[in-house]
Amino acid sequence: MKLTTIVVRDAIVPRLKSQKRDEVVGELLDALVSAGSVESTKRDDFFKAVIKREKRGSTGIGHGVAVPHAKATDASKLIVAVGLSERGVEFNSLDRKPVHAIFLLVSPEERPEEHLAAMEAIVGCLGKDQFRRFLRQARSVEEVMTLLEESDAERTVP
Repeated sequence: MKLTTIVVRDAIVPRLKSQKRDEVVGELLDALVSAGSVESTKRDDFFKAVIKREKRGSTGIGHGVAVPHAKATDASKLIVAVGLSERGVEFNSLDRKPVHAIFLLVSPEERPEEHLAAMEAIVGCLGKDQFRRFLRQARSVEEVMTLLEESDAERTVP
């Protein structure tokens, strides 16, 4: 699965304002609403689903990244918002360090295989030191999209 096909360009927030986990989730969902990818009437339900999942175990996977996610019955398609925080966000990460890159994934509940493929693609690129380093330096939507395009190209090379 290509990240550039699931990341909503208009829901990339290169400079998050929020500094707390729940606020960041809300800010990224608001970006998806503004981008027209989430109906405003579904925003709160998606927020509750993501936070419910977060309470079962942190999605802060270490190395300064988190992948909060949820499967929702109201989701019509798989979508991802990306947020970057220069200061870092407390996400109760496995390594207990602040998170600087957040990939928020919402997917239809009835298509778990797509959800899994998206998680594999996201974690695959976030698992690379160089990708994380460049992502942390990104200051614009364009820079984030370029990194995603390069990552997609690397993963499709035989």
